[in-house]
Amino acid sequence: MAPEVYAPPQRTPDTHGSYPQVTLREARAERDKIREQLTAGNDPAVQKRLDQIEAETQSRTTFHLVAEEYLQIAYDRELADATMRKKIWHVKTLAAPLHHRPVNEITSAEVLHLLKKVEASGRRETAKKLRGTLSAIFRLAVVTLRADNDPTYAIKGALLPVKVTNRAAITDEKAFGQFLSDLDKYTGACVIKDALLFQILTMTRPGEVRGAKQSEIDLAQKTWSIPSDRTKMRRDHVVPLSDQALALVKQNWIDIDGVELVFPV
Repeated sequence: MAPEVYAPPQRTPDTHGSYPQVTLREARAERDKIREQLTAGNDPAVQKRLDQIEAETQSRTTFHLVAEEYLQIAYDRELADATMRKKIWHVKTLAAPLHHRPVNEITSAEVLHLLKKVEASGRRETAKKLRGTLSAIFRLAVVTLRADNDPTYAIKGALLPVKVTNRAAITDEKAFGQFLSDLDKYTGACVIKDALLFQILTMTRPGEVRGAKQSEIDLAQKTWSIPSDRTKMRRDHVVPLSDQALALVKQNWIDIDGVELVFPV
């Protein structure tokens, strides 16, 4: 039987690659580079890890991820429900083409193209407000060092002006007097008539009056304290009540357990 031939263990190729994929010249050049790094006090292994971390960080800085952070901040600020729904619509639906783009690589041309598509559908006001939402997201990316600039700034003025549609409003004194006269002759539910008069006397918003609760009324101090969750500015608002307004409150006050609203319908 022939003696066994000793075979030395196979050496695992180093991190520079193996021959012939990596030539001897290339391997030596890489070796010299590493030696230079070590001489300068840089550990190649540490540097490699730092490069990996940077690459992973870059992969997590898509527009969508920054936008999610922006929405969370808006939610934490307790913005009105209607405002939050609009911002979510802007981010989730209208800005969808930008979702997977690295936030620092999005150009002004990309943003303008997106806004112009919305504008072309006849929604000029939406395009304008979408630009505002996008700008807020890019500014968040800038201050968190994930972007260098806000690309929406360069396209300021590039959108068409919003077509203003004036809402029906009574601005004439005589016309307003006629409205009050017609309201006085209203034969429908008294609570609706009184709620309208109360809104006029307190100069508040319809939703604030509809949701007015007995617990918010201080009969002794003649005040109405509207909580922040029902005000446009999201802060508590105290409304002084005139004798006429207070009379409307007392006229509709139902002192029964389970009834909270001042003007229940």
